[in-house]
Order: sequence, then C-alpha cells, then structure tokens
Amino acid sequence: MEQAIQIKGLQKSYRNLNVLKGVDLAVEKGTIFALLGSNGAGKTTLIKILSTLLSADAGTATVAGADVATQPDRVRRAISLTGQFTAVDDVLTGRENLVLIAKLRHLPEPQRIADELLTRFNLAEAATRKAGTYSGGMRRRLDIAMSLIGHPQVIFLDEPTTGLDPEGRIEVWNTIKALADGGTTVFLTTQQLEEAEQLADRIAILHEGKIIANGTLEALKQLFPPAKEEYVLKQPTLEEIFLTIVGGKE
Repeated sequence: MEQAIQIKGLQKSYRNLNVLKGVDLAVEKGTIFALLGSNGAGKTTLIKILSTLLSADAGTATVAGADVATQPDRVRRAISLTGQFTAVDDVLTGRENLVLIAKLRHLPEPQRIADELLTRFNLAEAATRKAGTYSGGMRRRLDIAMSLIGHPQVIFLDEPTTGLDPEGRIEVWNTIKALADGGTTVFLTTQQLEEAEQLADRIAILHEGKIIANGTLEALKQLFPPAKEEYVLKQPTLEEIFLTIVGGKE
C-alpha cells in the first residue's frame, strides 16, 4: 500500500535535551495513525517537523511524497494541521470562518465551499451564529472543517479532543472516521488510550524520544501475556451511563 508519511532516523534536540532519538515510522495512505505518548515524549515536536514548522537535526521525513526539509512548499500544499486548541475566530460566524480560509487559500467560490463543509460537519443550522457561542465539540468540528479547505492529502491532529466532554469527543471521533473513509490520511496524537482504540488502524508508542511499539491494536495486544478467562458481570462504564442518561433527556 502507498505510504503517505515515511520517517527514517529522525532526531531533534533542544540545547542539551534530546527530544527525538532516531524515530522510524511509516503511515499508509488513507488510514488513521495514532501516536501515543506522555507529556514530553516528543509527539508535538514530531508533528512540527512533519508539518515543516521545525527542522530536524538528523534523519529524513517525507509527507505525500515530498521531503519536509528540501521541499517544504510541496509539503504545506499537501497537508493541514489542527493543534491542541481550536483556531477559530469567535467573533465571526461559522460560515464566515470558513469563507475567510477559502479566500486566504485563493480558492474560487468560497461561499459554496463553506456551505458544503457546514453541511458535511452538521453545522448548517449554526452557520450564522458566532463561533464563540458554539459548544466545544462544535468548535472542534468547525476547526477541522477549516483545516480541510483545499483538500489536503494528510491532516495532522494534535490531541484533538483535549478538554471536550464525552459527547463532544464522540462527535470529533465520528468526524475523524469520516475523513479516513473519504481517503484523507489522519496522523493523530493523543494521550487517551480509548481514543486510539476507537479510531486507529495502526498505533505507535513514543517514549523518551523513541518508538517502543508499533502495529495494529491486535498486534500490540500480543505483546502482553494471554488474558486469564474469568466470568464476571459487566458493569456499564461512566461514559455509557452519561450518554444513556443524556440521550434519554433529548
């Protein structure tokens, strides 16, 4: 299968701190790839290098067939980046945010582009409301919609559900799944193990600047001893309880 991202021997240091210590990764086109790691593991640094915001000290990386060091313009035309915090303008309406980005990208028919994305992300009814009045999940969906203007081949999502409630998190999960179904490659960083379980085709763990595990969820499960079979009464999780109660009120 065609590779959307290829990383070999990537290294990065800040003064005396080695953040990335020879990272090797490959991400297949049209898949969701989850990078797990604790704070300070180097996840955001890796994304900054792949999105040409930061230079590596050693190693190579290509995104959508373009080298991040020698062909940064080609990389930028092929990608989009959504950070940990939404980048929407709260004073503008949802539609105005989308139209603004379309115009900045010099795309024809910005109003049509905005309307199509509002419909796609279930924001049409809130299109004329200021983004500052949106819920956390709606703001994040609008943020991702803005990132898709121009049809990027690869989208980087740096902890996209940080600070969201359970409903907002599931809204974003559904959006991410739809992106991959449409052929977009999604590179996702997260500290939430459940998020990776729900979304990712492949999962890698970055620890102290190195990839210590990489594979499908089933493959990673094989790294652990076989589970002991026991018969217990399954109790609903707090998230299941919350969503059931809230859903019953609607």
